[in-house]
Amino acid sequence: MNPLKPLRAKVEDVKTEAEGVKTYTLSTEFPFVAEPGQFNMVGYPGVGEAPISLSAIMRDGSFKHTIKSVGRVTDFLKDFKKGDELFFRGPYGRGWPVKKAEKKDVLIIAGGVGLAPLRPVIHLILNSRGSFGDVSLICGARNEKNVLFMDEFDGWAEKIAVYLTVDEAVQPDRWKYYVGLVTDLIDRVKIKPERAIAFVCGPEIMMRFICRGLIMHGMSQSSLYVSLERRMKCGIAQCGHCQHSGLFVCKDGPVFSYKEVRGLPDGVL
Repeated sequence: MNPLKPLRAKVEDVKTEAEGVKTYTLSTEFPFVAEPGQFNMVGYPGVGEAPISLSAIMRDGSFKHTIKSVGRVTDFLKDFKKGDELFFRGPYGRGWPVKKAEKKDVLIIAGGVGLAPLRPVIHLILNSRGSFGDVSLICGARNEKNVLFMDEFDGWAEKIAVYLTVDEAVQPDRWKYYVGLVTDLIDRVKIKPERAIAFVCGPEIMMRFICRGLIMHGMSQSSLYVSLERRMKCGIAQCGHCQHSGLFVCKDGPVFSYKEVRGLPDGVL
């Protein structure tokens, strides 16, 4: 199949997750197989495309994208409803190294909408819980109105340790979790650096401080993984828009080890 030819996808369901953020359940007539951490180019003819990570990969071949309205394409998609059609290309890119995480302790650290690309990892771990050691999820958001998948955390907490924090609670008397930076919660997790691996997704400045904090706890750069977002246009490393100091984010990433991208001149990691 032509990798640049968009495919039709039908919107099976739309769910509002937080302010300006919705999850779209999509189905297509073609078999859809992807790995956690990969992305699609999602859009509509005449409007454009945007790279959107997968927030769920279903066994029946359907998939989910959790999209925040931040630009022309995503603002256009925010009004789509059940039964509408949009277009996508993919899946593209290198995902999270879940196989490498087997038998290890796993730290999953997310900031804001960075939880969406990590959600398929959480689902995979929950479905194969015996294949992993201790698993901890640290998730932060600006306030409680910006926390994604809030109705799923109690179920996740039955099998993994869950830590939630917000920068500032809008209703502090109703918020039962932490208040503060995501980095503040690292000290609350017992880390065995020799057997731990970390998956981190969020704003680059957050990922930088998270990774440096984990290194101070004894973890190696090669055991830390981050997901980057860099001006992806074609998805197949042909247009050059997403070059990151010799790397193509769309093909070599979007998931990289911290060792691969730390200190590159055009980044903040």
